[in-house]
Amino acid sequence: MTYKQLDLIFCLDNNEENRMSKPIKKTVAEYFAGIGLVRMGLESQGWNIVFANDISEKKYQMYKDFFPKSSNHYLIGDIFKLNTQEVPSTILATCSFPCIDLSLAGNMTGMKGKHSSAFWGFINIIEAQKEKAPPFLMVENVPGWLSSNKGDDFRLTVQALNKLGYVCDVFILDALRFTPQSRLRVFLIGIKTNNNENGLSKLLKRSPALLSAKLKKSVLANLDLNWSFNDIPEPPPLFKKGLNNLIESVADKDPRWWSDIEIERHFNMMNKAHKKRVMELVRQTQIVFRTFYRRRRDGVQRVEVRDDDLSGCLRTAAGGSGKQFILKAGNGKLKMRAMTPREYARLQGVPDKYPINVNGVQPLTGFGDAVCVPAISWIAQNLLNLLRHPKINDR
Repeated sequence: MTYKQLDLIFCLDNNEENRMSKPIKKTVAEYFAGIGLVRMGLESQGWNIVFANDISEKKYQMYKDFFPKSSNHYLIGDIFKLNTQEVPSTILATCSFPCIDLSLAGNMTGMKGKHSSAFWGFINIIEAQKEKAPPFLMVENVPGWLSSNKGDDFRLTVQALNKLGYVCDVFILDALRFTPQSRLRVFLIGIKTNNNENGLSKLLKRSPALLSAKLKKSVLANLDLNWSFNDIPEPPPLFKKGLNNLIESVADKDPRWWSDIEIERHFNMMNKAHKKRVMELVRQTQIVFRTFYRRRRDGVQRVEVRDDDLSGCLRTAAGGSGKQFILKAGNGKLKMRAMTPREYARLQGVPDKYPINVNGVQPLTGFGDAVCVPAISWIAQNLLNLLRHPKINDR
């Protein structure tokens, strides 16, 4: 599902009052809700968010602009300080806990780190709910989760869910199968059941699109834990192009384009191969766009330009990584600028109907920390909607 298809869905049904008045059957509590992209993906497949929490007021600013009645269910605050009596019983709980301490671009302090340790606040809430805890959980994070602290952090996560009565399934999914952005994530599905059959054969039959070598190694190293693997279909093929179709129209005289001095400075930061690549693009009669990063290589700052019509993983400055930039070349001209918030949004599969009313790095942080919307929709359609529970009767 592309961002244009999602745009159509929300054009047809963007009245929040109408959405909230529909029968609530597949209910969701959304933790680390951010700017609402998990909600957007789940709602397109019939799920209803009845509770949301995040510590960031700035992210809630963006969330409420698209979901204006969210104050009825969105609590801003530290997850460790939530009153569990205020959390309703739901069918599903989602947990997109902070990745800074698990990411290769972050500090790799793991599940005890200042940020990623917020996962234990989520565990505390699920434990406190006891018999009212949701039968299904969806936890997601970066691939570094698998290797953090030599794999101990991933094991601790699964163990914690097992202790609460959940058996687990796990798979990877790349946003590049839904939008022209390379963004690999690990998804862990928890299911409350007494079924002791782990269905390992189902896991081993999965393609590399769902089961990387690293993930397979992580699971096989922890077969003593409680697993239950599901039948999951092959996801869509990887995008091979599409960035140019998502670039926002910015006039050549727009001040967001850098000065000639800045362009020359960044061009001189490229190595010989990247300079050659850019000059070949400049000589073409067709206007093309490419993304680039500033990186440290052997103690020297370098500009590295992608050689395809795709975007690298969107990031924020918060994780120790830099922003992604846009290069425009053709007809003898070369221009550069930072990516716009709308371009970030489109690469996350967000429809243009989603308003962006905040400035500076705030929207880039919001989208850079979020999930790819159509990836969540795909998971809901091909897995969550098929999980058996007596309260879900509208499949």
